[in-house]
Amino acid sequence: MKHIMKHYALEIYTVIALLLIVLVAMFMDGLTVIQQFAVFMSFLFVLHEWEEGRYPGGFLDLISANILQTEISLETQKASRLITAVFIYVMTVVPFFFGDRVPLFALTMATFCIFEGIIHIVGIKLLRTGKPYTPGMVTAEIELVTGVTLVVYIAVNHLAAWYDYTFAPFLFIACFALMQRSLMAMIGFHYSDIIRNVKQRLG
Repeated sequence: MKHIMKHYALEIYTVIALLLIVLVAMFMDGLTVIQQFAVFMSFLFVLHEWEEGRYPGGFLDLISANILQTEISLETQKASRLITAVFIYVMTVVPFFFGDRVPLFALTMATFCIFEGIIHIVGIKLLRTGKPYTPGMVTAEIELVTGVTLVVYIAVNHLAAWYDYTFAPFLFIACFALMQRSLMAMIGFHYSDIIRNVKQRLG
């Protein structure tokens, strides 16, 4: 079972995410706008994971070659999607169930979307791809637009307080850092290694 979960992490994530979307569509009426955003983003994240990891795929290959400067085994690459899937579930399922009651979580989800769009553009220069594209960039830019739209909706309708806008990025960073720490441990790296390699790359 452990081997199956590691080898087919992306496929398992896709099935569970789509199953949740179908169940919501079939059995839940009267979704709030934030809940609708969460459902749409769940679907969008599925598309993003496939564009980034499989078709055309290769974003992790770019990271390993240009930032980590080491080769990551195919098994480790596939297993890493399991950690990513858990992170994405947290980013979408929690905001869905709390909806308008705790806008902090919705803004955290929006921050994640905005981050995705920006990092894929930055990656063009940082990874020196030679072309204006990084694997996953198309869906990442759709995420960026969706995230900005959600923030605007929340702001226009006065659904959040100042502290929600303030702490949402920090909550995202904390969750993202936890995910990245787990991924780094999986391949035997530390943050100091990443920072050093990035400085060398930019220099």
